[in-house]
Amino acid sequence: MFFSDKMNNALNEQIGHEFAASLQYIAIATHFDSAGLAGLAKHFYSQAEEEREHGMRVLRYVLDAGGTVAIPAIPAPKGRFKSAEECVKLSVDWESTVTKQIHAIVELAIKENDYTTQNAMQWFVEEQLEEVSSMEALLNIVQRAGESGLLQVEGYIARKGAK
Repeated sequence: MFFSDKMNNALNEQIGHEFAASLQYIAIATHFDSAGLAGLAKHFYSQAEEEREHGMRVLRYVLDAGGTVAIPAIPAPKGRFKSAEECVKLSVDWESTVTKQIHAIVELAIKENDYTTQNAMQWFVEEQLEEVSSMEALLNIVQRAGESGLLQVEGYIARKGAK
């Protein structure tokens, strides 16, 4: 195995965080879908798939490095929302939390002189910068548009293009 048991456990926790993010984004997407906001729904369904892919990327790394995968229990996502702003704010908060989790893994890898994991996690460090930045931009647009301007947000999403 290329890393310690402590690192193996941290990576397994991260797999769970990524899959939990995927489920949360599905819940947000269905909120928008049921409100007839197809662009926002598509954006968050895409985000859900991306988070699942992130979980699979960590999972594959654990297996390739000779570790053991043990996916933790995934808590139920929040399913009811009062506004589009609440949905996107939750997404910003989630991405900020995931960024801190990724950084903690990198810090552990540095502490343990685990160069392989440090290298593997650099992709996630860069990805999280993009994730937080794009969610903050969307939150800004949603806040400026307000609930009555969500069709303008739909136009923004269409121009920007769903991932």
